[in-house]
Amino acid sequence: MNTSPPTRGKIIVFGIVFWYPLAGVTYQFLHYLIGLRNLGYDVYYIEDSGRWIYDAMKFEFSPDASGNVAAVAPVLEAHGFAGRWAYRGHYPGGRCYGMSEQEILQLYREADGFLNVTASQELRDEHMAIPRRIYVESDPFAVQIKVAQGDEPTLAALDAHDIHFSFGENLGAPDCTVPVERYRWLPTRQPVVMDLWENPFPPDPRAPYTTITTWHNKGKSIVYQGEKYYWTKDREFLRFVDLPRRRPVPFELAVVVDEETDRLLRGNGWSLVHSLPVSKDVNAYRQYIQRSRGEFTVAKDQVVRPVTGWFSDRSASFLAAGRPVITHETGFSKFLPTGRGLFGFLTMEDILAAVDVIESDYAGACRAAKEVAAECFAAEKVLGSLMERAGF
Repeated sequence: MNTSPPTRGKIIVFGIVFWYPLAGVTYQFLHYLIGLRNLGYDVYYIEDSGRWIYDAMKFEFSPDASGNVAAVAPVLEAHGFAGRWAYRGHYPGGRCYGMSEQEILQLYREADGFLNVTASQELRDEHMAIPRRIYVESDPFAVQIKVAQGDEPTLAALDAHDIHFSFGENLGAPDCTVPVERYRWLPTRQPVVMDLWENPFPPDPRAPYTTITTWHNKGKSIVYQGEKYYWTKDREFLRFVDLPRRRPVPFELAVVVDEETDRLLRGNGWSLVHSLPVSKDVNAYRQYIQRSRGEFTVAKDQVVRPVTGWFSDRSASFLAAGRPVITHETGFSKFLPTGRGLFGFLTMEDILAAVDVIESDYAGACRAAKEVAAECFAAEKVLGSLMERAGF
């Protein structure tokens, strides 16, 4: 006799935790896994891709997933997902870790649905047997442009899903210039399990505003209707490079830069720490955020200029840790409360005004930040809405 408690359905989360095993990515997916489990779903995490993993220590791609699996699997298991995860390298010589290949295929036959988060899982025949196939796009713009340009692989990938969600909450609005064709994009945002970010460190006004970032990305800029849209943060940070000289509070970046950029940033008052020690361990990453004064960050041109309404999963974690956030305005202020714990900016004057408000009542800004997270990003609310709209 089966004495297991009834569930709301067997759900697979597809993702990129093993492919890109840094802490920010791990938390992004933990929030989905734990949030769905808290809602009563029987949840599994699977990666079953034909692409090689990224070796973050060597900065190269590799067919050997053993190191990445060894780094991430203990985190999944510590949060109750032992026996409920798998990595299968679906390429010549690729190995299977966690659940066996037979168990994975059996899960595909039994699952009620899957969330293809970050649209990371390419779908094959065995996936198409799963009755409800949910596409969750974390970064809007590129896919919508490919649809407008009639890119056949993109159209095929989207057609293989039943419903499509995007972190671009402003897609389709009159002030959003992203083309929306053929598909209906439902708004969603990063879920956050608030308990994971319960902050044991009192707000410290001596701490710096921080963020964890990649300085320069190559190969993802897009030309659309004669305009180039950039997918890199360096050109945005450089617009505000003298920020630390404008206010008597510290600013820090966890980042990897070349010597010339290091001199430029330090010369303008930024302190720098190497991002890898912060990002390779989930506890170090969480404590770095929890100990920060707040977050100051920029967003990529592709989500800012078209007014997508996108919001960062990392910034949501800062808010959940009770740390105020000053971030690039993408149109998110139409959907999220701003002005106390969360601030959007387009100009230096906007940034300075936000700093002044926070510093005038720092403890109050920290409380307001956590309130925004609980109201707008709590996993049970975000995922409850998503799953209901997806037909569960």
